[in-house]
Amino acid sequence: MRGIINGKIILENTILENHILLFDKKIIDILPINAVSNLNDIEIINANGEFVSPGFIDIHIHGTNNYDTMDGTSEALNVISKTICKNGVTSFLPATMTMDKESIYKALDNIRNSMTSFLPGSEILGAHLEGPFINEKFKGAQQSKHIIKPSIDFIENYIDIIKIITLAPEIDNGKDFIKHVINNYNIKISIGHSAASYEETMEGINLGITGCTHTFNAMPPMLNRNPSILGAAFNSDIYCELIADTIHVSPYMFSVLLKIKGADKIILITDSMRAASSTNEISELGGQTVYLKDNSARLEDGTLAGSILTLNTAVKNFLNNTSISINDVIKMVTINPAKYLDLHDRGNLKKGSFANITIFNKDIDILHTIVKGKSVFYKK
Repeated sequence: MRGIINGKIILENTILENHILLFDKKIIDILPINAVSNLNDIEIINANGEFVSPGFIDIHIHGTNNYDTMDGTSEALNVISKTICKNGVTSFLPATMTMDKESIYKALDNIRNSMTSFLPGSEILGAHLEGPFINEKFKGAQQSKHIIKPSIDFIENYIDIIKIITLAPEIDNGKDFIKHVINNYNIKISIGHSAASYEETMEGINLGITGCTHTFNAMPPMLNRNPSILGAAFNSDIYCELIADTIHVSPYMFSVLLKIKGADKIILITDSMRAASSTNEISELGGQTVYLKDNSARLEDGTLAGSILTLNTAVKNFLNNTSISINDVIKMVTINPAKYLDLHDRGNLKKGSFANITIFNKDIDILHTIVKGKSVFYKK
């Protein structure tokens, strides 16, 4: 059994001090430190007055450290796992992108294999299928030639590992696809890379859409006579992903989104690609050359090509650009993504939940990351 002492333990609505967090593979209990008479049989971790929270969950990440989900190799996912745990991430959904069917299937097969294999850092919860069911008008850094209409046949061999599908509901077969997926599988549908109107988005939400992929990006702007996707997302209960790098979305919009959606319906993501945590000036995304400059990743025509953001930096950026509390911003990378994915044993520090834990300082610098009770990163 292990125990964390001298920490500020972040729970959903409070912060506990002078307590010990007891765990092995799962959370055992949180007790007042003076209620534990004998610490000799406990492996003690001293948080030294820093914050202790549930491990961060990234539901939308393509890659980092020169590797990408679409590489389709165990080495790629191992490196991603080992790299992002240094950013406080204990669980993640590797995201695919719009490429040829064979490449997507190779990536999904690799994700499935890695879910049951040893990973050196963060655990894989499943896959985020971003594309190929998108609208060419808002394809972003995805390739037009591989865009197809939504198809159950395309996903039927992977319904056990796909957790989120990003799609454009307005394209041919979009609505029927949503109906079938929601009625038959435990998969979330997120609107993204879409030109849907307000009415089309609301219809999709009524059919079962529960998320908005990288809100504000790869979608029409909200206008007074055409509120579009954003208007529907803001006027409904769906979760909104946000790339809080201050490049994809102005930091002024962080407070706007917070006031509209509230802290319980925002999920911070990285949407990072292989150039994240890399020193290279030229990289690659989905077979396209990407150029790194001014903390952004762009195609030759200037289109943003994912981010080079880390999740702890996203937390820091949101915290520094709003009046949000530390409890509420941590929800956006723990409780909220877990609830979105219907995971009751992650994203919290309740008894019986997996001991996925992150220790960090006031600057959101990660000091210690624990996955299922084992330390996978420790800053010396």
